[in-house]
Amino acid sequence: MADQALEAQTDAPRWFAAAVATDPEVDAVEVDGVEVATLAWGDVRDPTLVLVHGGAAHAHWWTALAPLLARSHRVVAVDLSGHGDSGWRPRYRAEQWAEEVLAAAAHAGGVGAPTVIGHSMGGFVTIVLAANHGSELAGAIILDAPVQRPDPESEEGRGGGMFRAPKTYPDLETAVEHFHLVPPQPCANTWLLDQIARSSLRPVDGGWSWKFDPQVFTARDGPSRPSDFSTQLARVGCRVAVVNGERSAIVDSDVRDHMAALLADAPAAQAGVPIVEVPEAHHHLLLDQPLATVTAIRAVLASWRPIGTPPAQVEARR
Repeated sequence: MADQALEAQTDAPRWFAAAVATDPEVDAVEVDGVEVATLAWGDVRDPTLVLVHGGAAHAHWWTALAPLLARSHRVVAVDLSGHGDSGWRPRYRAEQWAEEVLAAAAHAGGVGAPTVIGHSMGGFVTIVLAANHGSELAGAIILDAPVQRPDPESEEGRGGGMFRAPKTYPDLETAVEHFHLVPPQPCANTWLLDQIARSSLRPVDGGWSWKFDPQVFTARDGPSRPSDFSTQLARVGCRVAVVNGERSAIVDSDVRDHMAALLADAPAAQAGVPIVEVPEAHHHLLLDQPLATVTAIRAVLASWRPIGTPPAQVEARR
C-alpha cells in the first residue's frame, strides 16, 4: 500500500513517506460473533490511544497520522463492523460500535485506560462510549462531529448516493479516480487522498468496489439522529476535548455553541473542556491539515498529563 501511494504521488512530503513506510501490526478481535480488524503502532508499555474513523471510512484513514502519535502512545486504529476489513452485521448500533472500540483497546492496546479519538460519525461513537463507559476511559477527543446535525456520511448513505449503492469498477485505477470526500471540500494533499482511496477498495467479482457495507447507514438501531447524541454528550463521564476544523461546513458557530452549552453542565466540565479549532481545516481535518491536527491532539494529551506544580492563584489587584 505504501509503495502504491508513493508511486502515484512523487510530491509526497518526507513525513508522509516515513509514516506510510511504518507497517502497523495487523490483527483482529471477535466481538459478538463478528471479527473486528485493528491496526496498531508503538510500544505496548505506553498509554493506549484508540482512533475511530467516520462513516464509510476505515482504520487506514489514520495510517499517516498514527506513527506521529505513537511516539508517546500505543496507538490502535479500529475498523468498526461494516467498515474496512471488519465483518458485517445484520443491524448496527452506536452502542455496539462503542463496545468494539473497548474490545480493540483491550486486545491491541498498551497500558492503562484508553484515550479515544473519533472523527465525524466516529465522534458520535466516542460520545456514546464516554457517556456509557466514561469510568473506563482516560479521555475522549471528538473531531468535527456535528451534534445537533446529521453527519454527512449518514446523510449520503440514507439518500441513495454512492454510499447507498456503491458501484463496481473494472480496475483499481478507475475506482481510485471515483473516490471523493463527503461532504465535498478542498484538499490539496493529493498524495494522502490517493493512499486513502487505494486502501478503501477490495477486489470483487467483475472488478473493484468499496469495502463498507452499503446497509451500514440504513440498518441502524438505537440513537442515530443528532438530537439523540445531545443527551449522551451532556453526560459524558470522562475528560473530554472537542477539536473542529475552522472552515468545517457542518460544525458552524451554532453547533459549537450547542455542544459547549451541553458540555458546560456535564460531569466532565469539572476538569475543564478544551475546545480547539484547527486553522484552515475543513470537516476532514485529518486529511487537509494532518500535521496541524496531530499538533492539536498532542496539545490536548499534554494538557491532561501536566508536569510540575501549577502556580498558586494570584488575587487580582483592586
